[in-house]
Amino acid sequence: MKALILSGGKGTRLRPLTYTGAKQLVPVANKPILWYCIESIVAAGITDIGIVISPETGDEVRNKTGNGDRFGANITYILQDKPAGLAHAVKTAQPYLGDDSFIMFLGDNLIESQLDTFLNDFAQKQLDALILLRQVPDPSAFGVVTVDATGKVLRLVEKPKNPESNLALVGVYFFKPIIHDAIAQISPSFRGELEITDAIQKLIDTNQKVEASELEGWWLDTGKKDDILVANQILLDTRLKSQNLGEVDSASNISGRVQIGQGSQIINCKIRGPVIIGNDCHLEHAYIGPYTSISDRVTIVDTDIEHSVILNDTTITEIHQRIVDSVIGQRVLMQVSPKRPQALRFLVGDDSQLEIM
Repeated sequence: MKALILSGGKGTRLRPLTYTGAKQLVPVANKPILWYCIESIVAAGITDIGIVISPETGDEVRNKTGNGDRFGANITYILQDKPAGLAHAVKTAQPYLGDDSFIMFLGDNLIESQLDTFLNDFAQKQLDALILLRQVPDPSAFGVVTVDATGKVLRLVEKPKNPESNLALVGVYFFKPIIHDAIAQISPSFRGELEITDAIQKLIDTNQKVEASELEGWWLDTGKKDDILVANQILLDTRLKSQNLGEVDSASNISGRVQIGQGSQIINCKIRGPVIIGNDCHLEHAYIGPYTSISDRVTIVDTDIEHSVILNDTTITEIHQRIVDSVIGQRVLMQVSPKRPQALRFLVGDDSQLEIM
């Protein structure tokens, strides 16, 4: 059994943050989203992992994630020359996958559930495909599945204008190698892409064994700013443990679950967890409110922040209005200007410089 993680695409819904980086490497709770996918797969006992990358961000994904040693995995990188659909990504990876069954995981998705149960069902029932579903309020944004009263999968349609059900495809799939034959028989959709939904439908139409399981627990498709913030909140709520490896002066007040990295200095600050602060940060005369993640080498002075994600090497000084519900990229310089607005909400890309008027 192998795994295939899709880490290509252009991340248009997260621009400008993803003009300069891969969306799968945006951190939540100070860890790249992609790494949670890898850890989930390894926890299920699968250690041979192929990661599909794009020409635009592939080097960054490779350099950041490495060969898999840190996860106890063997990672192979597979270049997809153009974003031509999920089934095209599988087709590109076919030489790597060979005759092995595999799990396919979209690299910007997070799920609460362990993969073991689904993997066992897939193996014990000798299925050709197992798809995971979740009820959603806006199914037209996803691949949508129609099932009968017994739960048998009838139809799959990618992003339909008029969905027949509210059951969306979660970005996790289990396949036998027969999926390659199905992909070879489909044509590009109206979007110009080879759709994995069409390939699964081909399996159904040729009487292969395809079943669906409805996912319990949370599922997060982290394609937009607010999705990043929700994922950050959930992971801080469920996985953060208090730890202080930095220096906190006596004038600071810390409560709740707060994790502070090595080399970080906290001077005259008020911090209300859950909060995670990376390595070599400098926080002074600041308020850091709940559900905030601050990456490495960040400087925050005379500023209030809560429910936000701040990426590494960013400096924020003397912003006298509270920053909330924001995702601020790498190497951003944010400072005050004489006039100030009454509220601030940001999605800021890497290497930006802001003056608050």
